[in-house]
Amino acid sequence: MELDVIAKALKELGHPTRLAVFMRLVKSGYAGLPVGVIQEELGIPGSTLSHHISSLVSAGLVKQRRESRTLFCVVEYEKLLSVINFLQHECCADELLAEKK
Repeated sequence: MELDVIAKALKELGHPTRLAVFMRLVKSGYAGLPVGVIQEELGIPGSTLSHHISSLVSAGLVKQRRESRTLFCVVEYEKLLSVINFLQHECCADELLAEKK
């Protein structure tokens, strides 16, 4: 995965409100949550929540789907795992190299 793609995802998760929204969505699983439920549970004004969700969508961390009049937000778990794997990829690489010598 490209460094700039990972950086964008981490940047968007670096805001406390977006991180709270994302964490709540992660807990909801593959079904996701209606925007209204997120707003109610987190106590975020609608326009503010819309802005933060838009940022998470643009980073590829969240997708949205409409069911009738309800807009659902769902975590893109594949993208989340890509970010985690990217961060873990080089874990302890220097130590492992030193042990081989």
